[in-house]
Amino acid sequence: MPKIRLNHDLRSLAESAWAQRLADRETRKWNAEAIHRSDLNHCVRKTYFHYAGEDKEWDAETLLNFMRGEVLHGLLMLGGEPEHEIIRDGIITHVDEKGFLRFGPVGGISPALMGGNRVRFADGTMGVIGIEKRENTNRTPRLDQLYIDVGAKDRASCPVKVGTMANHDRAFLAQGDRWVSKAMDDRIGCAILVELMFAINRRKLTLPHTVHFVFSVQEEVGTRGATTAAFSLKPEVGISVDVTATGDTPKSHAMAVSLGDGPAIKVKDGGMIAHPGLVRLMVQRAEEAEIPYQLEVLTHGSTDARAMQLTQSGVIAGCVSIPCRYVHSNSEMVDAQDAKNGVELLLAVLKGPLDL
Repeated sequence: MPKIRLNHDLRSLAESAWAQRLADRETRKWNAEAIHRSDLNHCVRKTYFHYAGEDKEWDAETLLNFMRGEVLHGLLMLGGEPEHEIIRDGIITHVDEKGFLRFGPVGGISPALMGGNRVRFADGTMGVIGIEKRENTNRTPRLDQLYIDVGAKDRASCPVKVGTMANHDRAFLAQGDRWVSKAMDDRIGCAILVELMFAINRRKLTLPHTVHFVFSVQEEVGTRGATTAAFSLKPEVGISVDVTATGDTPKSHAMAVSLGDGPAIKVKDGGMIAHPGLVRLMVQRAEEAEIPYQLEVLTHGSTDARAMQLTQSGVIAGCVSIPCRYVHSNSEMVDAQDAKNGVELLLAVLKGPLDL
């Protein structure tokens, strides 16, 4: 199994506690402030890990690393999406004569949560999302009733052009074990994969499987990174690490998932039914290791597990989900203990045979 080679100035980062690592400046940038693909690739590739000669950029800009087991029992693909939030805000479609910007969706966005928020563009330009005057303010504004104000006086002085991506601007916040960020979906999943690699290396574990860690892109617009990576890898088992909604806020929809009660093992979502054998195995390993867990049934939406499941002639697929409040907003909230237990659950699954 190859060792993780860390940059010299990041040695203390590797030796610190995981929560401290997540609160480090570079990680905070990854979780909350990075808005451009190069920022994220730098944070994933340079800040955290580098594998000797086993690092590849896929055509869909998916970053992939792997650990080879001593005994090849199977090919396992673990996936998370560092760029999920970047492509989920908006793309500029029009600049009017007064310099106000109109934008369209790229992935799932919620107009009801966007008014008054700040956005940042890759060149550093900041903007504020405004809402047109409406006759009926009791109704949720439509996306075409929103605009972005960058302080331009007219179209000629506007620094933003059609086709530019707009991204939420919101800093990372930690209040005890509750972490809030604009991009927990799904950078918390990627943080779990990074910590999983650290844990395997730190505990000197010998895995009975070859495990590929995939950091995919464009999940929100068609699970494209996971699709191309899974097609190339041809895994026998695929596990996505993502977030899921909760049912623990006032008057929320009925859902048996809560913050702080452990990672959720997906049973079904709006795009896939998880492999029953993989669900049973995850539950068994969690109970054996006394790891708290929940069972997730999500009535809408899906993850990269769907893309893995449908690749080639079909792949055994499932998902470990981190409960997250306010999904698709600029203040998504997760619980640190759920994330840490997510690492332990994945370790428990990886250490033993996959008897499905």
